[in-house]
Amino acid sequence: MLHFTRWKMIGILAIVLVGLLAAVPNLFSKETVDSWPSWVPKRQMVLGLDLQGGAYLLYEVDKQDYVQRRLRTLVSEIRKAMLQEPRIGYSGLGVQGQGVQLRVRDVSQLDLVRTRLEPLRNPLGNSLLGGTAINEFDLTVGSDGLVQMTYSEAGLTQRIRQIVDQSIEVIARRIDQLGTVEPSITRQGQDRILVEAPGLGDPERLKSLVGQTAQLTFHLVDSSYQTGQTEPQRKPGTIVLPGQDNPNVNYVLDETPLITGEDLTDAQATFDQRSNEPVVSFRLTTGGAQIFGDVTQKNVNRAFAIVLDDKVISAPVIREPILGGSGQISGSFSIQSANDLAILLRAGSLPAKLTIVEERNVGPGLGADSIRAGKIAAIIGTAAVCAFMIATYGVLGWIANIAVIVNVVMIFGIVTLLGATLSLPGIAGVIITVGTAVDSNVLIYERIREEYRSGRSAIASIDAGFHRALGTILDANVTTLIAAVVLFYLGSGPIRGFAVTHAIGVATTMFTAFTFTRLLVAMWVRWRRPTKISL
Repeated sequence: MLHFTRWKMIGILAIVLVGLLAAVPNLFSKETVDSWPSWVPKRQMVLGLDLQGGAYLLYEVDKQDYVQRRLRTLVSEIRKAMLQEPRIGYSGLGVQGQGVQLRVRDVSQLDLVRTRLEPLRNPLGNSLLGGTAINEFDLTVGSDGLVQMTYSEAGLTQRIRQIVDQSIEVIARRIDQLGTVEPSITRQGQDRILVEAPGLGDPERLKSLVGQTAQLTFHLVDSSYQTGQTEPQRKPGTIVLPGQDNPNVNYVLDETPLITGEDLTDAQATFDQRSNEPVVSFRLTTGGAQIFGDVTQKNVNRAFAIVLDDKVISAPVIREPILGGSGQISGSFSIQSANDLAILLRAGSLPAKLTIVEERNVGPGLGADSIRAGKIAAIIGTAAVCAFMIATYGVLGWIANIAVIVNVVMIFGIVTLLGATLSLPGIAGVIITVGTAVDSNVLIYERIREEYRSGRSAIASIDAGFHRALGTILDANVTTLIAAVVLFYLGSGPIRGFAVTHAIGVATTMFTAFTFTRLLVAMWVRWRRPTKISL
């Protein structure tokens, strides 16, 4: 156990050296590290929200807003279904509470009504409990001709779960394009989303980006009504929306959009060549470009509205067919607002409105205090452990202390290389690792002591101590690693931060306590050739 080939020694020392080099940039400021030559490692650890400050936002899906939007869409879908050939006569189509209802004039067509409306119930997948399909809506067709489609409780629950999953993906894309470091976006409960953005200097901008639904649609303007009427009358199949710059100006638009934000492939903030004002240039998908080209070709000299979150940004007149699949959105944009809108359009729209439930801004000063407190705790804990090891095991205690210091440095090096976020719980995981690391050394040294007292020579006792303690060390560290993995997969936020550093600490402890410590002890044995052991 004490014999090492030259290549094995070189390999062990190389691993330690890589860990040390990866951790070194964390000892210097970012400005200093940036001035180093390009071949020198420059990557630094990512600090969490509690260490460098940032924004903490807890969002909740606005169920009522989503339900009302979805029901308005359902009204339009039912109207189209009723107008298919052969047409079904009806009256009173509209939203009622948590559903939509209408009355069919000819009750002999009720079976046809069921056939046409059944697909609109919108299956959402299989139930985890019963294994049957969950429909978003319940359909009731009365013998008197009254037809109702209402939200089912299970359907709404499943839909909200899907909305949260989709919203997490959209928010992640938006924040990534904002340039923040390692944002944390996690589900909280059934209908809430926690957003943590460490190092963000402008929390208000984050709120405007994350919370804006950014549902972009293009609609033809109904020219039979005068734009600007305070409360214009409208016919079925149209909607009335206010202007973004002037809410008192209303537009009557075709309810069915020409294209939506899903038809965009790219959006960039640029400048208008004529007015030099900030605008958002966009490109459409092949299908979207074809639809847009056909519509503009048939509606020359008619206005169409660009709508963002139920507000008309602009309503230009189609002077000529737009066949290139690209265009621009103009309005009262600043450079930043144009860039933010481009980010929103590229990242995609949220499936539902999100409202802020809790908001906290963590200042960098608090983060600096946390780092200072963490350093003090780490120094005191490490010093106490090192003093105990030296007092108890003498020379071998010094060797164990060297291994512990290398262990901690390697943890920070691996965290840096992985790009993992270090938080206060992560620092706690490192401090705990210091104790568990020397615990492995204690097991080895106590085994050496037992072997020496049983009559073995010093070198034989050392060799037997490392050999026979291996199984115990493996069992202890593997069980700890299992707990860390479970914490990582079932936990969130700070718990994951603790689990990551603790799991890394377990791996480095296995390496330093058994391999690196054994190498140092073997080198000491070759140098001193001890005949007795003072333990």
